[in-house]
Amino acid sequence: MKIISYNVNGIRSAMSKGLVDFMQGSGADVFCFQETKALQNQVEPFLFEVAGYPHQYWFSAEKKGYSGVAIFCKQKPDQVVYGFDNPEYDNEGRIIRADFGELSIISVYMPSGSSGDERQAYKMKWLSFFNDYINQLRKERPNLIICGDYNICHKPIDIHDPVSNKNSSGFLPEERDWLDQFITNGFEDTFRTFNPEPHQYSWWSYRANARNNNKGWRIDYCLASQNIKNQLKDSGIMQEIKHSDHCPVWVEI
Repeated sequence: MKIISYNVNGIRSAMSKGLVDFMQGSGADVFCFQETKALQNQVEPFLFEVAGYPHQYWFSAEKKGYSGVAIFCKQKPDQVVYGFDNPEYDNEGRIIRADFGELSIISVYMPSGSSGDERQAYKMKWLSFFNDYINQLRKERPNLIICGDYNICHKPIDIHDPVSNKNSSGFLPEERDWLDQFITNGFEDTFRTFNPEPHQYSWWSYRANARNNNKGWRIDYCLASQNIKNQLKDSGIMQEIKHSDHCPVWVEI
C-alpha cells in the first residue's frame, strides 16, 4: 500500500494546476489531503473517480475557504471517522481517519501559530489535546499511520536556516519538544527511516524565491506506529511536484 499526503492549499486551485493528472499517475492507494479549503459539493467527484479514486471522504471547516481535510482511496475503507467528536476542535476540520483491516490511516492538519500569540496559544493547547487523543486511540487502533501537515520542523536538519528561525512559529523549542516526545512515545518518522540527508523540505514560502532556492521547511510527515515499523518499505518527498506551496510526502508499506 502506498499512501501520499499532500497539503494542497486549496484543492480547487491545485486541480487547476494538474492535481488530478498527478493522482492518476501516482500509483498511490490512498491520498491524505490537508487544507482543502472547499466543501465536497464544490468539487466534481467524477474527475477523481476517473483518476482511480472512487471513495472520497471530506471533513471541511465550518468557515468557508479555510482548513479542511480529506481522504481519497481506491478501495473502500471498513470505517471512516470524522473529527475528534469534540465541538471545540471540530469546527476547523482538522482530522479524518480511515480504517483498513487492522490499519488506520489519519489525515491531519495541525494549526499554525504564525499569525500571532493567540493562535500560537491555541496551537499548543490543540497539540496537547491531540497527544491525549492519539494515546487513547492507540488502545483501540494500535496500527496507525498519521499523515499530514504538522506545522512543526522536528530538528535543525528539517529547516533551511535553524539559527534565524529559532523564534519562529513552527520551529519554537516547545513545539519541537512536543513533536520529539510524540515520536519518542511510539512513532517512526518514516521519511527519516530511509532518508538521512539534509535539504529535504516539504514547504516553501511564496516570498523571496524560496522554492527555487530550496529555502524550505519539512513540516509534512507520515508517522507510523513503531509496531508496524517492519512493514515499512520506503518513504519520500516529491519536491518536484508543484500544485501548492507544499509538496507531497509518501510512505509505502
